[in-house]
Amino acid sequence: MAEDSDLEKTEQPSERKLEKAREQGDIARSRELSTFAVLLAGGGVLWFMGSSFTQRMVQMLHDGLTLNREMAFNSDLMIPRLYELSLDMLITFSPWLLAVMLAAAFSPLLLNGWLFSVEALQPKFSKLNPISGIARMFSSNSLIELVKAIGKATLIGGVAVWVVWHDKDAVMALGMQAAAASIPQMGHLIGTSFMLIVGAMLLIVAIDVPYQLWSHNKKLRMTKEEVRQESKETEGNPEVKGRIRILQREASRRRMMAAIPTADVVVTNPTHYAVALKYGDKGMRAPVVVAKGSHLLALRIREIAEENHVPVLEAPPLARALHKHTELGESIPEALYTAVAEVLAYVYQLHRYEKQGGPRPHEPAYLPVPPGLDPEAAPATA
Repeated sequence: MAEDSDLEKTEQPSERKLEKAREQGDIARSRELSTFAVLLAGGGVLWFMGSSFTQRMVQMLHDGLTLNREMAFNSDLMIPRLYELSLDMLITFSPWLLAVMLAAAFSPLLLNGWLFSVEALQPKFSKLNPISGIARMFSSNSLIELVKAIGKATLIGGVAVWVVWHDKDAVMALGMQAAAASIPQMGHLIGTSFMLIVGAMLLIVAIDVPYQLWSHNKKLRMTKEEVRQESKETEGNPEVKGRIRILQREASRRRMMAAIPTADVVVTNPTHYAVALKYGDKGMRAPVVVAKGSHLLALRIREIAEENHVPVLEAPPLARALHKHTELGESIPEALYTAVAEVLAYVYQLHRYEKQGGPRPHEPAYLPVPPGLDPEAAPATA
């Protein structure tokens, strides 16, 4: 049962898989959104520039049907005249063509942003497999597309029939009007009908866009095994990572042990904790922890300190506080400055005694450690 559940794509696609699919050109696409954008742009330009278009159409119709005597007897002038009229028409409708081209080019950016993928342009001969093609024809996706096409045709066809029926009297009256009056009227009717039909497509877009996003996400879903495999590839094998951490800890411990002979003092519990402190380098604002450990590691720190003649001071509360609240390479907390200062003063007196003789200094009997920093201090009572 566990193997069966692992084969089910129940996990959301990872960022890596989404990015990889995007690089291959596999993104969510909505043809209805592109169609709606193109029709809306074209219809909008016709709506706002319709009067100028109709005027130019009337003028071009007049110029095209007007023949002077020279052109009537010289057919060679017909081709240049046709070229002039065609160029004039192209210039007239260039704003409409530009709007349609921009809408077709930039409408996909509404879903996925800018994307250029070379892999999407490469030929895939697997798509020529007739068996795969037949399977796609009878797939659930094809059935959904069929339902969408029927619904779209029904909706748009119904709106178109309603528009024609609503304006049937105006359409019939066009045949009895002069060309100069009928062309602007026809342009207005076409523009109004066109925008109403395009508006009906907004409902289709509102349904299709969320569906395409959901369908694309569902297609890229991953099995639990794929998630585990990708985690291994991106973050590394857990066994290898564990081995690396062990080696890193061992290297850090070796560096720590090598720093103990350079310490000024080792503060102990005496056996549970040991913290080696160093102070005196130029620019050092406060004593720094160069080594720390507990139990067997604390015992080893103490042994190395004694072998290298580093003073060892038994101060259980201070050792516990330093071990709890400091890390390697960090300065001691400000709350422990006073206690550590007394320890260092004792160490300096001890060094002077070893060099010059005289009375042996006494170990500090009391070191002020705030109860809040000592993990084993008894809680204060009200």
